[in-house]
Amino acid sequence: MSSEQSGEFHRIRRLPPYVFAEVNSAKAKARTAGEDIIDLGMGNPDSPTPRHIVEKLIETVQDPRSHRYSVSAGIPGLRRALAAYYRRRFDVDLNPETEVVATLGSKEGLANLASAITSPGDTILVPNPSYPIHQFGFIIAGAGVRSVPATPDDEMLRALDRAGRASVPKPTALIVNFPSNPTAHMADLDFYREIVAFARRHEIWVMSDLAYAEIYFDDKPPPSILQVPGAKDIAVEFTSLSKTYSMPGWRMGFAAGNPRLIHALTRMKSYLDYGAFTPIQVAAVAALTGPQECVAEMRALYKDRRDVLIKGLLGAGWDMPMPDGSMFAWAPIPPRYASLGSVEFSKLLLARAKVAVSPGLGFGEQGEGYVRIALVENNHRLRQAVRNIRAFLQAGSNVAEDVAKQPAVAK
Repeated sequence: MSSEQSGEFHRIRRLPPYVFAEVNSAKAKARTAGEDIIDLGMGNPDSPTPRHIVEKLIETVQDPRSHRYSVSAGIPGLRRALAAYYRRRFDVDLNPETEVVATLGSKEGLANLASAITSPGDTILVPNPSYPIHQFGFIIAGAGVRSVPATPDDEMLRALDRAGRASVPKPTALIVNFPSNPTAHMADLDFYREIVAFARRHEIWVMSDLAYAEIYFDDKPPPSILQVPGAKDIAVEFTSLSKTYSMPGWRMGFAAGNPRLIHALTRMKSYLDYGAFTPIQVAAVAALTGPQECVAEMRALYKDRRDVLIKGLLGAGWDMPMPDGSMFAWAPIPPRYASLGSVEFSKLLLARAKVAVSPGLGFGEQGEGYVRIALVENNHRLRQAVRNIRAFLQAGSNVAEDVAKQPAVAK
């Protein structure tokens, strides 16, 4: 076996060790030992998919014709339903034939579009911290990543301008994600106008991840970048049914916008998959075109959970911002534990409070000093998590070096 064969494959070498692995391993070990772990780590919706969507799946799967290969780009009715959603929600017109493609969740779409448009050595602008696929989809494709601030403000715009003028080679694409995973930051339409102007000025593609479009907690629904005049000249947007309709395991998402980018993704997918199982696509049509009360109920559920968790943790002495959207809280590590770092603090919280969270370092080096808390347990369990964390914080010493001496939280 040659030295190349005995080493790691080239693309795998570009992927760093999985930061979440240590916490996941500790969580699995604790559960194997019979411990009751409240898992607020993965953003995995726990509510059942609305009944009318499930019933449409069951109805469709009874037809043997639906068991055959499907359409990689999405059945026509599904692409029309997504276009109708954009018209209804954002007042944006989309051609379902040339400006919409169905994906196996937004994550698959982002990764395959990265492969379709990236040449080795390209420079991509990615907020830091951000959802891992935002940068690693391009890194796997051979690009280099330049980090920019993750807050939708003047600091980010100034950093983008510097990157657009000074990066070598010139950036080819920019990722934006609001409401943000992990930070829960929100962007308004004025910010997107600045992004579109920047991208048009520097001839840069924009990929907007709008997976949390329907999870917001005030009277201002998050906008789409495609609402900005001229955005379709340079932008494509990814959406998903996973959070909106509690359909994470169904793997149903979309890309919409610039026809050239949609064509590139559609062509790439035609070589890689036959699309989602047809009954899932038909059920997705039922989700987008059927009763929408379930979306408002989902939003109210997450808002109620947010209030229970954040107000409870604030009362316990953990200072953190109240998110206005998404299904996450982005929590700075309490000062007395800051020197531990996000991975060790997450492991300590698991061991002492029996609560699993995601270390901020897993979302980029600028996520260090934070943990992401997902609103994926019911209020009873969230109150239990608050009680456990309060006991942990009250038992803690004033110096991080002594945390290993703390007793476990009594159950």
